[in-house]
Order: sequence, then C-alpha cells, then structure tokens
Amino acid sequence: MSTGLLGGTFDPPHNGHLALAHAALRELELDRLLVMVAGRPPHKEALTDPETRYRLASAAFEEVPDVILPRDELDRSGPGYTVETVQDLERRFDDLVVVVGGDMFAGYPTWREPDRILEHARLAVAARPGTSPEDFDEVLGQLERPDRVVFFDMPPVDISASKVRRHVAAGEEYADLVPPPVARLIAELGLYRNQRGSAVN
Repeated sequence: MSTGLLGGTFDPPHNGHLALAHAALRELELDRLLVMVAGRPPHKEALTDPETRYRLASAAFEEVPDVILPRDELDRSGPGYTVETVQDLERRFDDLVVVVGGDMFAGYPTWREPDRILEHARLAVAARPGTSPEDFDEVLGQLERPDRVVFFDMPPVDISASKVRRHVAAGEEYADLVPPPVARLIAELGLYRNQRGSAVN
C-alpha cells in the first residue's frame, strides 16, 4: 500500500493545502495520506502552539477520505526533521511518498540529509501547469537518486498561510481562503488578530 506524507506547520491550514492533498491522493493513487503537523519546525517560527495547529489541521481535513493525522511530530522533544520522520514511518508504512510543492522542492538540497531521505521514501513534487521535470534539472542534478523523485500535476492555488493571517489581522474577509471548519475555529479562538502573519507560510 502506498502512503503519502504531507508535512507542514499549518498555521493555519488553508485551501491550498486541501488542493495539494486531493491532487496527491488522486494523481499518485495513494492508499492513504498522512498529514503531519510539525511540533517545532526547524526552520520556521510557528505563531500558534502545536495543539491548536493540530486542531486546525484536524478540522481542515476531517472530510477528506483516506487522510490520517498522526501526532508523531507533536510528541518530539526537539525540532522535527523530515529525514527522522521518514525513518520512523518506514517501520510502519510501505512505499512511503513525501509530498511537496514545486516551490519547496526548489530548496530541497538544503534540507537535512536530502539523499538519505530518498533512501527511505520517494519524493512527489506538485508541478504547476506549464512546468515540467526539466524545469527542476538543477535540483535533480544535486541528488544521488533523482530517480526517486516523481512529479504530478496540480492546479495553481494562490493562497498561503501568511496571506490568511494578514487578512484576519486586518479584519478582512478570509472565509474563501480556508475550509469552513477552519474559519469557524479561527473566529472562535480569536487567532491571528494581533499578528502580522509574516513569519510562516
């Protein structure tokens, strides 16, 4: 059974995350998708505590079939790196596929032990329409196992977590940027009202 892994800070989760999850499940023919909320992101500063972000992610993906939200990263004592995550998950799941956006893949060689990640999992990159694997030749050329990288199509979605936070902080409409349960939670918990929203995408 093939298992996808979609990790992130999810501060907050938005419709772009949902679109990526749906595209990955469909295009990669995954049997399930693990949505992994980062407890302590190694390269970013989360503005919201891990339990709140996990609650937001659970609300965002509650109606997406075949999505599971493990708590592995929330229970780590230190920063969580993808290489450690895939090593742990490989013991429980066969045919592991790490799902990333094309913009994130551009910086993949700077991740901790990128080649070791590919020893334990394949990497699936969501390519926007009009792009092709050749557009990523420079990145692929830096990897020992470029054959472990696959590409799939995803329609463009111009949404980021920082955009959502800016709208909330400015008192602007944001309900069309996030799933309805997330919008309700943001309002109920009073999140992001006094934050600039520029720290994490």
